[in-house]
Amino acid sequence: MRKCAFLTVLALLLTCGCGGGSKPKFTEEELALIPPVQREGLPTASGGFVLAAGGETITSDEVITEPLLEYFRPIVQKSSFQQFKEQAKPELEQILATRVSNILLYQQAKRDTGVDIEQALENAAEAEVRKFVVSFEGDYAKAEQALKQMRMDWHSFREYQKKMILSQDYIRRQLPEHRPITYSELVNCYNELREEFFAIPAMIKFRLIDIQIPKLEVAEPNQSQLEQARELANELVGRLQNGEDFGELAKQYSHGHRASFGGLWKPVQPESLAAPYDILAAEADKMKPGQVAGPIEAGEHIFIMKLEEKRPKSFEPLANVQKEVEAKIIFDRRKKAADEFSANLMKQTTLTEKDRFIDFCLEKIYQLSKQ
Repeated sequence: MRKCAFLTVLALLLTCGCGGGSKPKFTEEELALIPPVQREGLPTASGGFVLAAGGETITSDEVITEPLLEYFRPIVQKSSFQQFKEQAKPELEQILATRVSNILLYQQAKRDTGVDIEQALENAAEAEVRKFVVSFEGDYAKAEQALKQMRMDWHSFREYQKKMILSQDYIRRQLPEHRPITYSELVNCYNELREEFFAIPAMIKFRLIDIQIPKLEVAEPNQSQLEQARELANELVGRLQNGEDFGELAKQYSHGHRASFGGLWKPVQPESLAAPYDILAAEADKMKPGQVAGPIEAGEHIFIMKLEEKRPKSFEPLANVQKEVEAKIIFDRRKKAADEFSANLMKQTTLTEKDRFIDFCLEKIYQLSKQ
């Protein structure tokens, strides 16, 4: 459980794309946005947009991945550009912040760890390559095609894995040690979670004689179907009071789908009953197991119900779910520490072109999603 919580925290900091194969080309104007010290090794001019962060560059093509386009496409289809921009900009800012913090996190980890682990990182990255190929049932070609879809090749995939491994180890050492969880913390967290995660829904089980008025054969020409249905229902209630078997009467007189089973319904949650049967939930709430209620009129139905079993809504006791609650508390502690750590990293860099970069990405996403 501790491991799961830790991996979830890592995902918060290290997600948002594996993009990063060969760098796209830039225009001369865009290259001018990059400080001279950061231009070495960049490809020649073409048509992307870059943002300098912590001595590295983030390209618009790295941010605008196919999964991101798929996510935004439905929004684009029903919005003007201004509407789309207002909705998408906060999300894109968060994606960009995560990518920047990933860069800074790796740089910090590299500085603190030193260079003596390079071979160990190479070995670990190679193991991840083998796992990746195995995930495609050993089909190297399929695995390579998947990498291309992520805009990566085998070299960039290895480099990405090395960054991930080193960053994960570093952030693990930054997270707070496990400290005792107090009883009041347990109770408070349990109360916050119990409605969503630990609720045991109410349940009722009953037999039903379902007289469906339109299906009733008219025995008396001078009486309407409704009148005859009411007479039949009253007669059946009397016979039940005289000790006749509910199931046998249901088999003979019910038009319901469970008539052949003696009118016995499978256990259901009261709130799941659809009209006209939802009226039975309110009746069951007033009854005890073994009691009979009816006649109950509901539209074109007249019901006679026998309650077999009832279970009120309840919750798993804290003692049964304590490990899950403790895991949530530990996760929240680590997430808070990770968020603070990430925020401190972000303070170390100034993104002077961030707004222009985001606006450029938004325009490109909008254009591509309209195609």
